Amino acid sequence: MRLINVKAFLEVENMFERCQKPEAIVPEVLQEFEGSKLTKTEYAILSHCWHLKSDEEVHFKDMKKLVTMDESKRNAIRGRTGYQKLLRTCEQADKENHHWVWADTCCINKQSSSELSEAINSMYNWYTNSQLCYAYLHDMDCAELPSKPDKEKYSNSNGWPKWFSRGWTLQELIAPKTVHLFNHNWKYIGEKRDLAHSLTKITRIPSDILKDGFYPYHRPCAAQIMSWAAHRKTKRDEDQAYSLLGLLGVNMPMLYGEGKKAFQRLQLELIRTSNDHSIFAWGYRGMPRGLSSVLADDPSHFQDCDNLVRMDPDEFIDVLRKDVSEDELSQMRGKRLQAFTA
Repeated sequence: MRLINVKAFLEVENMFERCQKPEAIVPEVLQEFEGSKLTKTEYAILSHCWHLKSDEEVHFKDMKKLVTMDESKRNAIRGRTGYQKLLRTCEQADKENHHWVWADTCCINKQSSSELSEAINSMYNWYTNSQLCYAYLHDMDCAELPSKPDKEKYSNSNGWPKWFSRGWTLQELIAPKTVHLFNHNWKYIGEKRDLAHSLTKITRIPSDILKDGFYPYHRPCAAQIMSWAAHRKTKRDEDQAYSLLGLLGVNMPMLYGEGKKAFQRLQLELIRTSNDHSIFAWGYRGMPRGLSSVLADDPSHFQDCDNLVRMDPDEFIDVLRKDVSEDELSQMRGKRLQAFTA
């Protein structure tokens, strides 16, 4: 895992601002952590929407050469929207005494397919293990979450700020213990646990999940998790599947170019590694037309599954008692109910 040294980044930026050449003794802005070193390191993490023009973001190669590159090229990078976003993130982290920050734009070398695959499979854990997540809602100008959809203002994101419509930000909302939301001007909106009621209305994620996360041994069923992603979008078709890996507890290699097959591969991997039969519950209120597979094409087919809940066999028996006699229940106990999770 590669992290931004907050103090070093701010010190280098200060030198740029004063038109001074950065000193050779300034530590590297990007530093790598792994194993026990990473476990002992506390860091903040950024959640945001990428700019529509990816060259407005600051990438790994830009950050590595920032100190040594030609001044005119450096100033062009410093003028990018993505650079200002990183700068404000580091300033906020510094105020709160966080020494390290992770951001997906510049902390992953996306030119390395092996590094990208490892990062995507690790990302959920990286967000989970962060001390704090800064969620930057770039298209919000007020300091309160909207109470109802505004189709006119947010016409391309289901009436809500864009951050709530993106595939990757789903895990970035759920995984961290603490998420601080900020608006366009980096004005504090609130912490996710305090905003749980409003966030549930926007995302359909139950408030107990927003407040407490996934319990160690009780993850929501796959169909319910898929339903939270039903109306979210990703730039690449493959990312509809890859952005759900951590939430579903699945690991698999990245194959960019496979398109929607990635989502079917995700479902097959889930079937192979778990007994969660809710993966077949998609479309139960109306089967999409023209489909012949037992697997769904994309998360939108799970949109009606937000009320499905995982039950252990004993819980299932208690529910059945309302409609089934004790004689029939006694025949159902044992292996027949231990073979699956309802």
